[in-house]
Amino acid sequence: MILQHKGINIFYTDKGKGAPIILLHGFLENATMWETLIPILSKKNRVICIDLLGHGQTGCLGYVHSMELMAETVRAVLDCLKITRSIIIGHSMGGYVALAYAEKYPKEILGLCLMNSTANADSPERKINRDRAIIAVKQNYKTFVRIAVVNLFRPKNRRIFNKEIKKIKSEALNTPIQGIIAALEGMKIRKGREDIFKNGTFKKLMIISKKDPVLDYKTLIQQSKDLKINTVEFPDGHMSHVENETLFLQNVVHFVENI
Repeated sequence: MILQHKGINIFYTDKGKGAPIILLHGFLENATMWETLIPILSKKNRVICIDLLGHGQTGCLGYVHSMELMAETVRAVLDCLKITRSIIIGHSMGGYVALAYAEKYPKEILGLCLMNSTANADSPERKINRDRAIIAVKQNYKTFVRIAVVNLFRPKNRRIFNKEIKKIKSEALNTPIQGIIAALEGMKIRKGREDIFKNGTFKKLMIISKKDPVLDYKTLIQQSKDLKINTVEFPDGHMSHVENETLFLQNVVHFVENI
């Protein structure tokens, strides 16, 4: 479905009935990443997947897509659907957007799951890497996308999930250059929202992967202890919905059922 918002198209899907669950994808992904989860959750819940700014079938709004700006587009979709309270599951960048949404609308969150994501802001080193990534995108975005997707997986899994990686690459290559750069700029400037996650009255869960090439496992474990957040640990990489699909599905369903 398409929603007109600030002169651009916002794409979303809406399936099932019951308590609403909002699924927010990560960087270089789109709503298709949730194709194995939607049929399971939509048996008992209303499941809404949103293509975030500059990704999938959603247009761009300028050259910096801040997490707050992306959260506004999520709100526009939920307002259109007359949804006031929901469970949000965000993968990687989608988790950053979910936290920005929770900061502005804390009473509208029933549960929030950070899936291979963090409440911390970028470190100085990470910001430098974002700038390097932007240069790489401008030089050859196709090469950047192909390398970036492969690097989300645990090295030993890159051959095992070769078919899935090819599909993810194909989707990622449809992301416009403006959308890629705007997301990198937005992630670079995002603020830490540890207090929002810790003090929110909603149910919380962090999904952490021990061999995540993107996020440091020890840092995430310490963050979860500091914030007193329930965690689930998986053995593989950043793409837990692919690398640890069965465990991922079981734990997400359990999280939702206990809200």
